[in-house]
Amino acid sequence: MTATLIWILVALIAIGLYLSWTAGRLDRLHARIDAARAALDAQLLRRASVAQELATSGVLDPAASIVLYEAAHAARQAEEDQREVAESELSQALRAVFADPQQVEAVGAAPGGEAAARELTEAVRRVPMARRFHNDAVRAARALRRHRKVRLFRLAGHAPFPMAFEMDDEPPTALADRS
Repeated sequence: MTATLIWILVALIAIGLYLSWTAGRLDRLHARIDAARAALDAQLLRRASVAQELATSGVLDPAASIVLYEAAHAARQAEEDQREVAESELSQALRAVFADPQQVEAVGAAPGGEAAARELTEAVRRVPMARRFHNDAVRAARALRRHRKVRLFRLAGHAPFPMAFEMDDEPPTALADRS
């Protein structure tokens, strides 16, 4: 009788340790999502700021400046539920303005334009990477949260279900060729 109780106690302790380890893993995944989202937000803000700065610099023609400025401003001011759409529209505006490699060359030829073009190229290149890191963390947390043991024992607590950030982040070909 005593041996059976000891085995039951050992099994309960092992299950408790396993559940505790799983909850800790899920907590670390949620922390990773938060860090990746902060990095993504920083890269999106940087891209919009550089685009807005370039649009107001006078290097671009007036129509391109207006298109780029309005898209960058909308991306910076977007509410959270409209952010993906606004960022996609900024990507489309960047592709429209920098569809022609001659436009990038014209920007580079202006005083301070080479540095601005390089900064925009870097910002445009980093957004897809930051989004990929964020969405990979979301995918991992979702996979763990789908497990029956996580749902049964409510190991996720009150953390919201992680959502991926879906947007059009394809860089303009003229800028992508520069890197």
